[in-house]
Amino acid sequence: MPLSRPGSALSLIGSKAANLARAAAAGLPVLPGFVIPHGAGEDEVALRRAWDELSDGGTRPLVVRSSSPQEDTEESSLAGRFASVLDVRGWASFRAAVRTVQDSARLSDGSTAPMAVLVQPMLGARVGGVLFGADPVAGRADRMLVSAVPGGPDSLVGGTRASTDHWLSRRGRLIRVQAAEDSPEEPAAPRSWASEDLLAESSGEPSHHRPGSAGDGALLTHGELLRLARLARRAERVFGAPQDIEFGFDADGRLWLFQSRPITAMAARPARGARLLGPGPVAETLPDQLTPLEEDLWVAPMARGLAAALDIGGTAPRRLLRSMPVVTTVGGRAAADLRLFGTVPPRHRWLALLNPAPGARRLTAAWRMGRLTSALPGLARDLVADVDSHLAEIPPPSTLAGSELAAELRWSRRVLVSLHAQEALAGALLREPPGGRTAAGVALAALDRARARGVPDSRVIATDPVVLALTAPSLREPRALPERTLLPARSRRPQPRAATETAAGTPSAGPASLPPREALRLRVRWVQELQVRLVREVAERLGLGPDRVALLRWPELTAVLEGGVLPADLPARVPPPATPPLPDAFRLTGDGQVVVERGTGREAGARGVSAGRALGTVWAGTGPRPADAVLVVRTLDPALAPLLPGLTGLVAQTGSALSHLAVLAREFGIPTVVGAKDAVRRFPPGSRIVVDGTAGDVRQTEPVGQGEALRHGEDVRAGRDVRAGGDLRPGDAS
Repeated sequence: MPLSRPGSALSLIGSKAANLARAAAAGLPVLPGFVIPHGAGEDEVALRRAWDELSDGGTRPLVVRSSSPQEDTEESSLAGRFASVLDVRGWASFRAAVRTVQDSARLSDGSTAPMAVLVQPMLGARVGGVLFGADPVAGRADRMLVSAVPGGPDSLVGGTRASTDHWLSRRGRLIRVQAAEDSPEEPAAPRSWASEDLLAESSGEPSHHRPGSAGDGALLTHGELLRLARLARRAERVFGAPQDIEFGFDADGRLWLFQSRPITAMAARPARGARLLGPGPVAETLPDQLTPLEEDLWVAPMARGLAAALDIGGTAPRRLLRSMPVVTTVGGRAAADLRLFGTVPPRHRWLALLNPAPGARRLTAAWRMGRLTSALPGLARDLVADVDSHLAEIPPPSTLAGSELAAELRWSRRVLVSLHAQEALAGALLREPPGGRTAAGVALAALDRARARGVPDSRVIATDPVVLALTAPSLREPRALPERTLLPARSRRPQPRAATETAAGTPSAGPASLPPREALRLRVRWVQELQVRLVREVAERLGLGPDRVALLRWPELTAVLEGGVLPADLPARVPPPATPPLPDAFRLTGDGQVVVERGTGREAGARGVSAGRALGTVWAGTGPRPADAVLVVRTLDPALAPLLPGLTGLVAQTGSALSHLAVLAREFGIPTVVGAKDAVRRFPPGSRIVVDGTAGDVRQTEPVGQGEALRHGEDVRAGRDVRAGGDLRPGDAS
């Protein structure tokens, strides 16, 4: 069946051939050819006649390609799943190539896809590649992306050669170029064109083509980029949507369209005006993934307290602070509004200077802040004393009635609001005294002395509750204390009893001697630990594990404590899946996907080619497959396609955003990074890594609870980078 024959049924000739026939009918530059329809009977004479005419009596090499209705659709490209054979010469080799393509229709699940065979002349391209009518990686419909390599696009889509990428406007204006960084083992000479990445070995003699004439400069000229942009616009008009196009320029400079299919996977983009978020301002207090009840107990009071501090400081309009939380959770991880916290500059700095509202607001706030600066130390001392007094009066949780447990939990949420607000104001207004102590430093010294006395870690919190400053709160399981403190020798010297505790065993010169901000931070952790013990008591009374109670929301918990019943769906609730740490700065799409802010976290040479972020275990593709496998390979080998379903992430040392395996990764929603230098050596099987397919970042995770001061043995004043918090209450051993 000639490729130019109109009205050919899709089920007979497949998507690839049907799209090329439609493009040819619309006047797009398509090579001639013919199709062996799916289910066609053996007509040796007709087939021989078509082959003889297209191959010019066997003197012209051909490309024999798959064309199935299951590939190149709007839902899925199935890129590289079926075979194609290039450089086919001679009748016997042609028949063998047809059988190879038809045999590839047998899928790994035992089914057989309907398969037609597309036959076209093989073109010796000077330069070729892939043209996207929209940028699928950034999710921008107002940009085009051209990836080019010397020769045809086969080495690009096959993942064996890095491309030179060109970002164009809709009219073809060049916006930026990213040059290829081929690995040493990649061939330098351009190759002839073949359209698919899963290529069977050619059964004919190898053909020899002269090297491309693009020279050492840019592969594509300005005029060629304009022609490609025009081709993309024409194809979009023909098919009704931006297209994924394989193209090539022959030795005479003519542009040819080898394949056109819908773009199946566009990266998500944040909504216009989406907030810039990041974990930085709150990660020290809440560094881990939280359950629903942990969010209600700890994030909600933090958000209210910090909003109050920002309101007093005049950094944002009260209306804005009331309309959106300054701290929220994304995938169970705490994140703050970076612009409200002033950690990033305003978008338009000069316009901000012309806006009188912030200045007037700050002028009013300055009067309040001036008075508050002198009063804040006393206010902090009073709040700390009130918290200590209340905690000292609380009887053991096991003796409290349900309503009393609810009352104590309500008090804890209220006081956390005040503690967070004053702690933020103290950090902004009060200067730390030279040589001031930190909660983490006091905790490290206490832990070191306790271990020197032979106190087991299981009893350290009872004897020196200040060491809770070294751990993050958790309803589910107690946090392990650091294995080694690595304190300077001067911090391990024994101190007189009077300098460390009162006769009643209450820490004195330790926590009591802290500056206001550190004392407040200590009480935050203190109150959080009280909440942990109260909730665990509730779990014990209900006959449930703490991890199950942690799936409740705050209103559900209080209802149960006041005589209500547990939610009927609680047994069916499952813990939220593990999520990777949040990037330093990001925005959210309408459906809650994380989109990393451009220019953050990216390693040199690495490219994100499939958006998303994932935390998983490195797998090399052989041996037992981890449940959260991140496949780390040297190149995007098409043979890896069957391994993609179920992967958590994909990392390759080489490859292109437009290779077929990258397209498949986007279809499966697998975060993917290519160009990760020396990834196979850096990330051995079994290691844990975070893959950010948006920013092009791959990072190995660090052990939980090991701050910089603990790893490097620096002065304990570096404890600001260690998880901060506090102890339970003076002398509490329950």
